[in-house]
Amino acid sequence: MINFDVVILGSGLAGLASALKLAPNRKVAIVTKKTMLDGASNWAQGGIAAVVDAFDTHESHVNDTMVAGAHLSDPNVTRLVVEKGAAGIDWLIGQGVNFTKDKNTSSGLHLTMEGGHSFRRIIHAKDATGHAVQTTLEERARLHPNITILENHVGIDLITTIDSNTGCTVCCGIYVLDSNKDSVVAIQAPIVILATGGAGKSYLYTTNPDTSTGDGIAIGWRAGCSVSNMEFIQFHPTCLYHPEAKSFLISEALRGEGGLLLLPNGHRFMPEYDSRAELAPRDVVARSIDAEMKKHGIDCVYLDISHRGLKFIKAHFPNIYKRCLELGIDASKQPIPVVPAAHYTCGGINTTLDGLTDINGLYAVGETAHTGLHGANRLASNSLLECLVFSEQAANHIMNSSEKRLGAIKEWDESQVTDSDEEVVIAHNWDELRRFMWNYVGIVRTTKRLERAEHRLKFLTEEIRDYYSNFRVTRDLLELRNLVEVSRLIVRCALRRQESRGLHFSADYPSQNDTALNTICDPKDS
Repeated sequence: MINFDVVILGSGLAGLASALKLAPNRKVAIVTKKTMLDGASNWAQGGIAAVVDAFDTHESHVNDTMVAGAHLSDPNVTRLVVEKGAAGIDWLIGQGVNFTKDKNTSSGLHLTMEGGHSFRRIIHAKDATGHAVQTTLEERARLHPNITILENHVGIDLITTIDSNTGCTVCCGIYVLDSNKDSVVAIQAPIVILATGGAGKSYLYTTNPDTSTGDGIAIGWRAGCSVSNMEFIQFHPTCLYHPEAKSFLISEALRGEGGLLLLPNGHRFMPEYDSRAELAPRDVVARSIDAEMKKHGIDCVYLDISHRGLKFIKAHFPNIYKRCLELGIDASKQPIPVVPAAHYTCGGINTTLDGLTDINGLYAVGETAHTGLHGANRLASNSLLECLVFSEQAANHIMNSSEKRLGAIKEWDESQVTDSDEEVVIAHNWDELRRFMWNYVGIVRTTKRLERAEHRLKFLTEEIRDYYSNFRVTRDLLELRNLVEVSRLIVRCALRRQESRGLHFSADYPSQNDTALNTICDPKDS
């Protein structure tokens, strides 16, 4: 058993930023299930949306976010995040992040355009913004004397108790699997921050890394946290379609800089779906591509940026150009084959403006949280912005609160379990889950498909619960357990929303209701 003031589960931007802001006055542990750079933040290409230039306004960014979110975004949360965006960028620059410069802008930063935005407001580091941010913050975290990094440690479940004075559930630590030693560690801490990212690996095709298994959402749900809007899974319109390219994203910024979506015969189809064409919000573009693929029976469409020329492409998208070239695709001479893929979880654990969940001492930040910012569809490049702002909100709240330790916690008990001799069950269930989630709970949904998914998830849950009760935990088992949990939440929310809004499109309810309401699930009601 080990002790910290704060335990942060996850090492993406939300987790790292929280750690660095708390470390001057708190003893912090960062728990990450692989290495520090294996999360989705490191993969982010496009950039961070923020109002930093004289021509732009907070009002415009707020409005763009509300429109993209199908007017389900919380206006107070949206305004808070937008107004704190510039300060977040300044903080990153102060940490040493080297964003792409442009002496012709009032901010001195090069700004690019992405779908759904009214102005150029995307701050970036060429086409590898996430990597630039993550490597800079990781180096700072590793050097900080108050930060302990536990790599190859997988969160299992929160340790909670009931405060005898208030009757409220209180977080007092977390059990984690040390994959290096195949043993479970109990970590005691009055504050736990869930920052594990989203649940893209629920789907067969995703832009997410293998770590995106919804761990924080599932762990919070099992502990008693309510969740909202899990039906809104954003499918990024343009994932590279190639048998040797696993989950490689083709940035939204390519369309922002003039990239055109084409059928195999060269026909440009987006103007037929939306007046904004390629710069429509992601839900519109993804559904349009899906419709064209089904209509013509094709495996992919094509994104053409070749008309911008080799010099421009190599200057603005060096990593994308390089990766495509490695696969025999010269983006300066030919279009890039692309397909939609699961990309971002817009719902999550409900939090306050300070990142606090329903459980005292438990916070959620980043993609794990439902703050109210994204509504029914996240606006491009608002994700890293949310990480910056809510890590600051949560850190400030923690610093101004008094943490109360409620006695010793119990160590992990595995006296009643054995090593598994049936691990093939995990692989089979994992594959089945991802396939039927893709087929039944994808870009276009029907009630019948959702009910089929719900039925199968019920049996998968029972199988995994039995397996979990009898065998020692492994990372694969924990990830599958969490994926099934979040998949059930996705389906449950999707069945409850009897309309089409944003990322949730139902063929049975194609119209949008007059009032925009959140889909809220509470574990006490299950």
